[in-house]
Amino acid sequence: MADDGSVEGERIGPFTPLRNRLFRRIWTASLFSNFGQLIQGVGAAWAMTQITGRADMVALVQSATFAPMMFLSLIAGAIADSYDRRKIALVALSIALTGAIAISLITLMGWLTPAWILVSCFVVGTGMALFGPAWQSSVGEQVGARELPQAIALNSVSYNIARSFGPAIGGVLVAVAGAIAAFVFNALAYIPLIVVMFFWRRQPEISRLPPEALGRAVISGARFVVHSPPIRAVLVRTTLMALAGAAIPALMPLIAHDLLGGDASLYGLLLGCFGIGAVISAVSLAAIKERFSDERAVSMSCILVGLCTIGTGLSRDAFLSCAMLGGAGAGWMAMMALCNINIQMSSPRWVTARALAACVTSVCGGVAVGGWAWGQLATDQGTAFALIASGFSMIATIVAGIWWRMPAIERQRDRDVPLTEPETNLDLNGRSGPIAVSIDYRVPLAQARDFYRTMLELEPIRHRTGGYNWSLSRDIGDPELWTERYHTPTWHDYLRQRSRLTGADLELWQRAIDFHVGQGPITVRRKLERPYGSVRWREDVPDRGMIMPLTQQGS
Repeated sequence: MADDGSVEGERIGPFTPLRNRLFRRIWTASLFSNFGQLIQGVGAAWAMTQITGRADMVALVQSATFAPMMFLSLIAGAIADSYDRRKIALVALSIALTGAIAISLITLMGWLTPAWILVSCFVVGTGMALFGPAWQSSVGEQVGARELPQAIALNSVSYNIARSFGPAIGGVLVAVAGAIAAFVFNALAYIPLIVVMFFWRRQPEISRLPPEALGRAVISGARFVVHSPPIRAVLVRTTLMALAGAAIPALMPLIAHDLLGGDASLYGLLLGCFGIGAVISAVSLAAIKERFSDERAVSMSCILVGLCTIGTGLSRDAFLSCAMLGGAGAGWMAMMALCNINIQMSSPRWVTARALAACVTSVCGGVAVGGWAWGQLATDQGTAFALIASGFSMIATIVAGIWWRMPAIERQRDRDVPLTEPETNLDLNGRSGPIAVSIDYRVPLAQARDFYRTMLELEPIRHRTGGYNWSLSRDIGDPELWTERYHTPTWHDYLRQRSRLTGADLELWQRAIDFHVGQGPITVRRKLERPYGSVRWREDVPDRGMIMPLTQQGS
């Protein structure tokens, strides 16, 4: 874990994480990479506009870039949580570099078609889908916990600085030298980040357990999200906001071309104004969080984005459109950064990359689907109509706060708390299973209802850390005796489940244990289930042990 690099009690400013040399190097290199991606996006979108002139095909450029992030992010998050994040980042950047080089060569040979544009955007998007979770979840290894929110915001600043000036540079490059210049620039821009990642001497935490199989790791991440109501609420909100707000980034070339009658330079200027608004918002994010709750800040941001999107649809003046897009960029940055910070600060370390990947999936999925939908509407009803509809839709998303409110989060996320090794008298290996866990509590009759409510709070913790088939039963002959049961697929899965309990999880479990009034501690039994046919009954095959009940606190 990185050192804080700040004095306890010292006010953490928005640029404090840049004091850390490693973070500063990665941040600077990622700035070049962000410039490259956005400049390629300008080239690809403008090339598609020139080749087809169709709104739906232009919108598909954005969808092709973001679709891999929607479909691959959870897998990428599972890989990042299980393996060396530095190596994963290098592989991912190499894939994106391959896509950038390919479209450069195709354009140079004169073979550029709409299909090749979409394929190359998809390949670059695939690389960045794999890179994103590994990069974002490693921020906590580059800076201390107190600086983490500012570091997350700075990564957004990096992207939006590139968004502020990259499109303008891209517009000039495309106007002067054609789309090929944008594609070559993107290929070169990946090199600094690859070099920095290659020379980063990361010190990974050595786990005593082997990494989860990829499929099971994806399932574990999905179960964590499903059984974590605060994170689930954030993901619903981000999906709705991305769906509603995808019109501006998807239709930006048409705003410049159709509504304002401009060229690639104006397109770059409009994107730059959107990015400048986002940078101003990111720098002000700490002040926003101090003054408003996350729910209030997100709702105000939705209203700002909605009104500015409507204004963009009604405007035929370039200056007014730039102002509207600056406001939209500020609101978009605020609401998405708040969601990202909320996810990262509230996720335990074992699942950070997968939780962030779920957030990326919700945003990119919403942008990809929304971009396609608004593109279709623009084709049928016109660009202005689609923008106005998008603006009203964004304002309407604040109603979702009635059911899915932005949760309040602590300044620092919980840390994983190690437990003592369970005692075993049976010869087990990591694949042994299923493992059945039962925990007996003796609860006074007068406290039965309170105990039951506490156990219902404990249920999602068992599920999101890896338990299955949770149940709570009461002995009909001894009403004070309650038994909690759950299963894990294998012995290694059980050990992982125990290691995933955070401080808050253990505090809640301790509340349940405090109801226990038996003469000894709670009784925990761990049993290896033996389905029919699993036991070798031949006399010459030794039985390596018997399942023994264990009586100790801790499961």
